[in-house]
Amino acid sequence: MKKYILRLSLALTLAIITSVAVYAQPGFDDDVQDTPIDGGVSLLVGAGIAYGVKRIYDHKKASTYHND
Repeated sequence: MKKYILRLSLALTLAIITSVAVYAQPGFDDDVQDTPIDGGVSLLVGAGIAYGVKRIYDHKKASTYHND
């Protein structure tokens, strides 16, 4: 299970780092500014990861008590 969590966290970290370079639209000739996609998505992904880790921790804790 530790290998799974390590691989999952590594994959998500790489996905977040590489998504920073992605932009919503290409550059224009006019004085229009480019708009990045991020806009707080990384915060939502982080919250989702934290929620998932907490659920796994709670599940393991509950199964430890039931196995006694």
